[in-house]
Amino acid sequence: MSIQNTLSSWDELLEIARNHTSARRVKRPGQSPSTAPISSSLHKLPPNTEPPVLLYRDTNSWCPFCERVWFALEEKEIPFATEFIDLSNKPKWYTDLVPTTLVPAAKIEGNLVYESKDILLALEARFPSPALLPEDPEENAVARQLVEAAETNGFRNLAYKFLREAPIDVDELAKLQAEFEAKLDELEQALAKYPGPYFVGTFSLVDIMYSPHLDRLAANLPVYRGYHLKGNPRFPRINAWFDALNQRPAYHRVKSDNITNNLLLRRRWGVEPIANPLPLDAADSEKIQYRAEAAERLSDNREVAIADIIKNSGVQAIAADGDFTTVKEAVDFHLRQLADYLIHGNGETLAGGRTGGKNSTVDPIFAAVGAIAFAYLRNRICAPRDMSAGAATAFRAAIDKLLASVY
Repeated sequence: MSIQNTLSSWDELLEIARNHTSARRVKRPGQSPSTAPISSSLHKLPPNTEPPVLLYRDTNSWCPFCERVWFALEEKEIPFATEFIDLSNKPKWYTDLVPTTLVPAAKIEGNLVYESKDILLALEARFPSPALLPEDPEENAVARQLVEAAETNGFRNLAYKFLREAPIDVDELAKLQAEFEAKLDELEQALAKYPGPYFVGTFSLVDIMYSPHLDRLAANLPVYRGYHLKGNPRFPRINAWFDALNQRPAYHRVKSDNITNNLLLRRRWGVEPIANPLPLDAADSEKIQYRAEAAERLSDNREVAIADIIKNSGVQAIAADGDFTTVKEAVDFHLRQLADYLIHGNGETLAGGRTGGKNSTVDPIFAAVGAIAFAYLRNRICAPRDMSAGAATAFRAAIDKLLASVY
C-alpha cells in the first residue's frame, strides 16, 4: 500500500477537526491574507445586515494598535467586518481616506475614526454596553486619565528603545534598563490602587491599551535582552494582570504567540537574539480545541499552504527536471500527516522511520521534502493572522514532534 493511502483524506480530516472546534475563518481567494477572522458576534446580526463597524487593519496582524481595537470589539460583542491594508503598498483610496495614512482606522456606522485611542473611545460612546469604562464618575475619570497616560507617559517609547535600539556600551545599557524598570514600577503602582488585578476596579480600556505592548515585551525581552517580565518577583501585580487577561476569551482570539512576536522583531527590526526562544506552552499544545483549530485551519487552507511551500521553501531545488508532481505529492502527504497528528495526538501516526531515517524504506527525497516543508511552515504561520495563538502553539509543537520522531 502506498504511504499516501495510509492517512485520512483532506475532507475527512476537515470534518473531524470541525467536530472538535467552532473556529472558522472566511476564505479570501487570491488575496493576502488568504483568510479573515469572523467576528464572534456576527451571528447576532439579522440576515443580510451589514456589521455596524468596518475595521481597517494590517494584513499580517502584527500591529499592536489594530489589536487594541479588535480586542475591544470582541469584548464589547460588536459585530464587525475587516478590510486589510498592505502597509508596504497602501492603496491610494486608503491614503486619501485616512489623513494619517496609518492603521487602524474604522468606520463606525459610516463615520470614519482613526488612531486606536480615539476609536476605542468612539466605540465606548456609541456602544456603551457592555461597558469598558467604569460607571462610577470618579473611577471613570481616573480610567480616562490612564487611557491618555498610556499614550503620553513615555512607557512605550522607552520600552521599545530598550528592546530595539539598546546601546552596545554596558553602562548605557544598564542605564536604559533602569529607566525602563522605573516605568514598569509606575505600572506596578498604578495596578495597586484598586482591588483586583486590573488598572481600575474592572477590566477596562486601560487594560486594552497596555495589553498588546506588554504581551510583545514579555515575549521579546527574554530572547533579545535576557530580561524577563513574566515570573519577575519585582512585578507581582503585572504578573497577576497577565494571569487575569489570560482568563478572557476575547484576549485569546486577538493575541499573538511568542514565536510570531519574536520572528517579527528579527525580521522587521533586525534585532539579533541573545538567548534561546521561550519554550512552547505545553498546556496549550495539548488542548484539543487548539489542536483541532490548527488542523481545521490547515485542512481548509491546504491549497494555499502547499502552493506557498512549493514556491518559497526551497523544495523546488529537489524537483527532478522541473517536475513538481512528486514534490507536491510529498508536501501534500506530510501536511496531511500533520493534520492527522494534530487531531489524534497520540503518536500512533509516527511509526518509526515511516517517512524518513536510516531504517526507512521511504524514498529519502520524499522524506527530505517533508522535513523542509515542516521547517518552513513552523516559522511561516503567523498568529493571529492564520490561527489563534493557542492553535499556533499546538501547530508548532506538533511539527516539532514530527520532526523529532522521524527525521
